[in-house]
Amino acid sequence: MCAGYWPPYDKDNSALLAFREIPISELKNHGILRVLTAEADGWEPGVVSTEVLRAQEEWEAVDDIQPETGSQASSDQPGQLISFTEALQHFQTVDLSSFKKRIQPTIRRTGLAALRHCLFGPPKLHQGLREERDLVLTIAQCGLDSHDPVHGRVLQTIYKKLTGSKFDCALHGDHWEDLGFQGANPATDLRGAGFLALLHLLYLVMDSKTLLMAQEIFRLSRHHIQQFPFCLMSINITRIAIQALREECLSRECNRQQKVISVVNSFYAATFLRLAHVWRTQQKTISDSGFVLKDLEVLAKKSPRRLLKTLEIYLARVSKGQASLLGAQKCYGPQAPHSKDLTFTGVCDLLPHSSEGTWLI
Repeated sequence: MCAGYWPPYDKDNSALLAFREIPISELKNHGILRVLTAEADGWEPGVVSTEVLRAQEEWEAVDDIQPETGSQASSDQPGQLISFTEALQHFQTVDLSSFKKRIQPTIRRTGLAALRHCLFGPPKLHQGLREERDLVLTIAQCGLDSHDPVHGRVLQTIYKKLTGSKFDCALHGDHWEDLGFQGANPATDLRGAGFLALLHLLYLVMDSKTLLMAQEIFRLSRHHIQQFPFCLMSINITRIAIQALREECLSRECNRQQKVISVVNSFYAATFLRLAHVWRTQQKTISDSGFVLKDLEVLAKKSPRRLLKTLEIYLARVSKGQASLLGAQKCYGPQAPHSKDLTFTGVCDLLPHSSEGTWLI
């Protein structure tokens, strides 16, 4: 438009000029679009410009704008935590037949290894408990489905309980690295443990007796010197639990309690507690991770009852308000790097110590 030129006055132009001076967020308060699109004082516009129509569409969409965090916002069951029991019931009711075909309930032994196990090995799992064992191993074959509302709620619950956040977060995003996943998508870290790894984390944070332990280990994982990726470490503990179950190291305790899932959960928590104790007291760092996990696996398979007793003592002390087994330590300092900046070695990255074991589920 040339300087000094002003378009002829008409009702369309005057209304449009007034409209342009109002921020889009204030349009509903001023009712401008109603003036432009409906009869007002006997005036009805003969031709509505495309600019006015586009503005009207923006106005109508104001109520539909939803805040979004990260690359994908979660809208499934917002704000609702999920218990371990509810999540487990989900897997007990859905069809897992395609995943169950993949499991190998016990490891194959041949030669002297088979003879030694027959003569000196742990007892076999009672027949009535094998279906429950198979369910645990089947869940370990299931991946994370971001389109499943239950899966999303499990992730949200873990995030909220560890961070103290009251708000839902995106199912993909850098915030998962703060919890100790390697990247923005937790699903990519579940190799060898499947959704069972997330159920174990859920058990840890939703049980009032183990929540304090989870929070203490999480704080230790963010220590400015001894930091480690919390969730990756937890996934490796789940792998150890799976292997112990398949090698029948937990059969005696399962038979004694006539339960499998609760024994595996307690074994996972006890093993994680032992790792945290060793990590803190022996001043371990991320470069020690693979060797610490390997030694821990040997101990856990050899003496599961000893680990479970340690967990029992710890939980009893927590219930009485006494100091935890992790001890008082200030785990703060300069911000620890994201897990993607750490070189982490898990149990799957080291060679098996004997021919009896295998890292495949």
